[in-house]
Amino acid sequence: MRGAKGESCTAETLAAALRAAAAVIAEHRAELVDLDRAIGDADHGENMDRGFGAIVSALDTATPETPAAVAKLAATTLISKVGGAAGPLYGTAFLRASVKLGDAAEVDGPLLVEALRAALEGVQARGKAVGGDATMVDALIPAVSAAEEASGSGIAEILSAAADAADKGAESTVELVPRKGRASYLGERAKGHMDPGARSTALLLRAFAEAAK
Repeated sequence: MRGAKGESCTAETLAAALRAAAAVIAEHRAELVDLDRAIGDADHGENMDRGFGAIVSALDTATPETPAAVAKLAATTLISKVGGAAGPLYGTAFLRASVKLGDAAEVDGPLLVEALRAALEGVQARGKAVGGDATMVDALIPAVSAAEEASGSGIAEILSAAADAADKGAESTVELVPRKGRASYLGERAKGHMDPGARSTALLLRAFAEAAK
């Protein structure tokens, strides 16, 4: 995913970015397990690692011809392979992004930003979460806003801005009382713990940003 201003993302570079993301998720699997163990059922790291590993396996078979087709492959793989909330939510994110990408052979900065916005809207439509609920949305909302502000830059700059904002958004969930999912059952006792979905969102965006460089 080349990122200099004026350059674009092809099916091949998006596939490479997904491979990089899978490696990052594998590296942080134990961290995600621990985060989820504190406020959930300790399966987020395993689920994400299995899902992104399955994406890599699917890409090993054949790389789709367009960025949208690559995103759709990721979506269908995550929905079918990942349990819990992560599969449907991340799957919906990639699916909505793929629809926005359409039949474009290459993705430029503005179209990438539109795809990120579509992904966020898909997650919110599926999970019914808003900012402050202590979910992955708390990483995605600032990430998309930062991407929109950087939309005149290159792909690497857009994704770096999104990743920086997602990191801060994920950190913000430490002080929030969860209002969605299993963590919401803990109420105030869940404060002091980062939401694992927000963390995995930040990790993915950082992986995409590094791949874009």
